[in-house]
Formats: sequence, C-alpha cells, structure tokens
Amino acid sequence: MKTEGGMKAPDFAYDRPETLDAALAALSAGGPDARLLAGGQSLMPMLNFRVAAPPLLIDINRVPDLDGIEGAGDHVRIGALARHAALEHSDLVAREIPLIHQVMPHIAHRAIRTRGTLGGSLALADPAAELPACMVALDAIIIARSAKAKRRIAAGDFFRGVYETALAADEMIVAVEVPKQAGRRHAFREIARRHGDYAMVGLALTASGGAGVADARIVLFGVTDRPFRAVAAETSIAGLAPGPEAGERAAAALDGTLEPHSDLNAPPDMKLHLAKVLLKRAVADLAGGVG
Repeated sequence: MKTEGGMKAPDFAYDRPETLDAALAALSAGGPDARLLAGGQSLMPMLNFRVAAPPLLIDINRVPDLDGIEGAGDHVRIGALARHAALEHSDLVAREIPLIHQVMPHIAHRAIRTRGTLGGSLALADPAAELPACMVALDAIIIARSAKAKRRIAAGDFFRGVYETALAADEMIVAVEVPKQAGRRHAFREIARRHGDYAMVGLALTASGGAGVADARIVLFGVTDRPFRAVAAETSIAGLAPGPEAGERAAAALDGTLEPHSDLNAPPDMKLHLAKVLLKRAVADLAGGVG
C-alpha cells in the first residue's frame, strides 16, 4: 500500500488472512517487524505519525472465532478480537468478572471502545492502560499462538516493560482466560486529566470476601514501566477489616517499595502521593461488599 503527503503512514505491504493458520503463517514469514492490525486504535495513529513503520501489516479482523466471550468451567474465555464495547455490555462479564465491567467505561471514549480490542490493548502493553493492570489483578492467563505452538502465560509474567511483552515475534494473543470472581470483592480507581485520557495513576484491587481482607491483589498502573503489583501493601492489610486503618497501612507500605517514574503528567513524588490516595479509597471501597 502506497501513501503520500504529511501525516500519512509510510508504505507497507498488506495481508488480510481469513483463517488463524494463515494469519500465523503470515506473521512467521513477515519477520520481527511485521505488525498485526486488530482494532487499530493505537497502531493507526502510530503509523500516521510515523512512530511505527512496519514492512507488513496483517489485518486479522476476518479471522473467525477470535471475538467470543463465553463461560468455560471456572473461568471466562475472552477472544483476542473481543471489542471493548462487547466487554462493556456483556451480561456474562458483568456477572462473573465485575471488575472488568466496572473498568470499561473508563477506557478512552465510546468510538474507540467500539473498535478497540482486548488482545490489542494487552499486546500494546501501555503502562498507563487499564486492562493490563486488571488482568494481573484478576490472575488471568493469556493464551498465545504461533505457527508451531501454543503457550499459556500468566498475566503477571506477560508485561515486561513499556510496550514490551513476553510474546515472541511470531506469536499473537488468541484469547484470555479470566477466573470467575464469585465471592471476591473488587475496587477500581484512577486519576486522569480528562475522562477517557490515559491515567496519571490508577489502581485495580481484588480480594476475597469476608469480614477481613484476604488474598488481596493490588495492581497499580501509570506509575512504572508495567503493571505494578504492590505485594507489601497486600500483606499489610491481610486480616484487617476494610476501612481507614487498613487503607493507611496499605498506603504506608508503598514507601520504599513503589518507585514511580516521571512522565509528562507528574513527577515521581506526586505519583507516589496519588497512588497512596487511590489505595486508601480503594481499600475503603471494599467495605461495600462482594461484587
């Protein structure tokens, strides 16, 4: 495909496979610089600004059976091409993974949610994005395929840095398995300059139900180069009732364990302060009960 003029993508070859095997074969043959096109909500602006210049673009939108959302035993299986809007309006997601249901309206804007995909968001691995942090908090499994093999990768091991994941050059995400969350509590908080912007700082929290906090998973985003699991904060509130005391303990545990990076939004000390504020609020939210 050839384009000319300013603010346009550089030249690239274009392939639109209609089967998963064909897509994986194209990805393998295309080499490490080939790129997959799913929703395109991040990739297309990067192409037009010439931040990215892949020699081959593989459009996977015609590959069947990659957009399903279905219950499967103790988890919900979500296809990589599931649109954000489909997750937002899924009764199954609302019932079995309420954290995702709660988060979806915070992701960008309606037009972007209509096209953006779960797999695309996870593969991009933007450290300020909501869904990578949620997948770590939910202990999800990311299923990757290449032309030769299939791998199951824990979300906690998947994100390696800014725009960096555990995916090999010839692999693509095909689905995500999220454990059903029956009996667990959830909280989500973020601070953004405007609704729909990437978060300055955000937080996803899950914990077992009951009088005291148990099995907590606290994951911050927008603070380091990947979703940051605050293990010390989790330990500090074990057994405590959700409330001000637990929130203060969790916030104090971030000192010395969370070292935020600086970006255009805020310096490290401000990000640490905001992370503490959000964590106190999120722990208090757990008092609202399961769901």
